[in-house]
Amino acid sequence: MLIEMDGVHKIYRMGKTRVHALAGVDLRIDEGEMVAIMGPSGSGKSTLMNIVGCLDRPTRGMYLLEGEPVAGLDNNALARIRGERIGFVFQTYNLLPRTPALQNVMLPLLYQHVKDRRRRAERALERVGMADRMDHRPSELSGGQQQRVAVARALVTEPAIVLADEPTGNLDSKTSREIMQLFRDLNDEGVTIVLVTHDQEIGNCAKRTVRMRDGQVISDGPAPHVHPRDMSEGVEWSAEGGPGTAEPTNGS
Repeated sequence: MLIEMDGVHKIYRMGKTRVHALAGVDLRIDEGEMVAIMGPSGSGKSTLMNIVGCLDRPTRGMYLLEGEPVAGLDNNALARIRGERIGFVFQTYNLLPRTPALQNVMLPLLYQHVKDRRRRAERALERVGMADRMDHRPSELSGGQQQRVAVARALVTEPAIVLADEPTGNLDSKTSREIMQLFRDLNDEGVTIVLVTHDQEIGNCAKRTVRMRDGQVISDGPAPHVHPRDMSEGVEWSAEGGPGTAEPTNGS
């Protein structure tokens, strides 16, 4: 089991107020899954991602990553886990603006003192279809290309899991389809992917959907598993995640 959570709570104190961001979450994710964590703003999905990604600790409850309890680890140990076992992809790409794509991807390996940084970064960029843009700075790349570089940076350490927080939030529909296809291809290769999103279409492209509300998991089951090429093609999705019967719209 890659991720195991039992009774995870996260409580923030704001003055005299206690905010229960997570209220007893149980979650298990196996190696090789592609899971979408979904819910409205304030549902707890971002807090859950921060704990899964070892960016935060639960107030109480058990969290095991690859069988290792992480709740009680110190900051140095958590940083080591983040650097070696978790790859992050963010909505805003978080690339160094004056640094070419290749060096952006090499950066996590620099912190780990890896010797063959260049070769591994080149291989990661080739894997996401950016072999011909290695020397380009972020300002010379489209939004979709920048996100591909960010995905390559997440993959270069060969992590156990890739966490993607609203990875298509800044992208148009066409580019969103391309990025989701990239995630699907990587998952088919065996990469474990956890997406955090409020976008129903993005969630439908995963293979499993975990829905949250008020800090709790309210449903957990198979996603519609829609192919990215079918996103934004005039298909309406019901609240239950199933297809409707809408006609295609102009420009779709």
